[in-house]
Amino acid sequence: MNVVFLLWHSHEIGDRVTDDKLIGVYSSEAEAGAAKARKLKYEGFRDEPDGFLIDKYELDRDYWSEGYITKTASRQ
Repeated sequence: MNVVFLLWHSHEIGDRVTDDKLIGVYSSEAEAGAAKARKLKYEGFRDEPDGFLIDKYELDRDYWSEGYITKTASRQ
């Protein structure tokens, strides 16, 4: 089984609105953790240290198997 580890960062920027960033794709969880440690040195990331998430994904596998609904932001 071939896997990769995605490092994400997310934080809330408004009423139920988040700013989500894919930081990178890594060959191991340890590499993703090292990338997280590097990012914690930067303003923004260090202010939101709980916003990091490491996800494990198998290669050559569908992760979204159905249709989709598009959400649009309402403007006032």
